[in-house]
Amino acid sequence: MTTPIPATLFTDPAPAQRLERAAAALTASNFAVEILDDAAAARTRIKDLIPEGASVFTGASETLRLSGIEEDINASGRYEAIKPRTLAMDRATQMDEIRRLLASPDVIVGSVAAVTETGSLVVASGSGSQLPGYAGGAARAIWVVGAQKVVPDLGTALRRVEDHCLPLENDRAMRAYGWPSAVNRLLILNAEFHPGRGTVLLLREAIGF
Repeated sequence: MTTPIPATLFTDPAPAQRLERAAAALTASNFAVEILDDAAAARTRIKDLIPEGASVFTGASETLRLSGIEEDINASGRYEAIKPRTLAMDRATQMDEIRRLLASPDVIVGSVAAVTETGSLVVASGSGSQLPGYAGGAARAIWVVGAQKVVPDLGTALRRVEDHCLPLENDRAMRAYGWPSAVNRLLILNAEFHPGRGTVLLLREAIGF
């Protein structure tokens, strides 16, 4: 029998001490980490992190949508935006090209379902389209993470995925697409092989699922 976890653990912003523990653990595992005040600060910082003209894929993320980062990347004309390009392509005849574009952009930007204080990032996905880029296919990866996603350990992170994120994403998917979501694929990033390839912008505020 598992110990009940207070719902507020998954919704309330983690205090400064827990953010700093997560940041220190991630840094020790070769991630670049910045603790920022809010989504507005992340929105500004990303413009500095991504060079103009880079090919950029935005993974599906309420954090990116709510912050305006998704629109900045996909609609500004500043970058070679992968998502709108692939959405306009023919799924019947161009799937190989779509797959390659999604798997190896210059930069992939998204979020995660949980960050552990021991230094792991946990990503859940229905389609898996963002996972190759996150895992290493993209030259650089940037994750924008609300403070409510910081949890003590990997076991709690997986429970956050199932008990908190999935119901919310399921509701969103039903409204947007007319079919339910599922945790079909799960990616756990414990370290970066190339130091600094992955950047975590850890916010002091809660945003997203």
